[in-house]
Amino acid sequence: MRTWLLWLAVAVVVWILAVLALFLVGRRLAARELAALLPNLVRMCRTLLHDPRVPRGSKVLVAVAVVWFISPIDVVPEFIPVLGPLDDAIVAALVLRHLVRRAGPEVVAEAWPGEPATLERMLRLARVR
Repeated sequence: MRTWLLWLAVAVVVWILAVLALFLVGRRLAARELAALLPNLVRMCRTLLHDPRVPRGSKVLVAVAVVWFISPIDVVPEFIPVLGPLDDAIVAALVLRHLVRRAGPEVVAEAWPGEPATLERMLRLARVR
């Protein structure tokens, strides 16, 4: 259990450092988006897991992705700058792409609690739009 908490703490620290770095180099909007990204993704996943319009198989995929994100075991350890969160980002992009194709972009957009522009950028990066 302690190992899991340690990995979670490391991931949070890396996330906070990335937000601070963006803020310090003058990218305030990007810093705000990154600061809100993780909480918004968690809220979106929770909403989609309870949405009857999302197919059961897609809900299973969302649940697997959530477990993947919180798991202390990673393909690339989180503490490695840039590469650490890469496997999580790839999984997030693939699951987001799947959700848009199966449940529809409207359902995903309704579940997204953050700025619509941030979701639009994520969809472009996931090559959905």
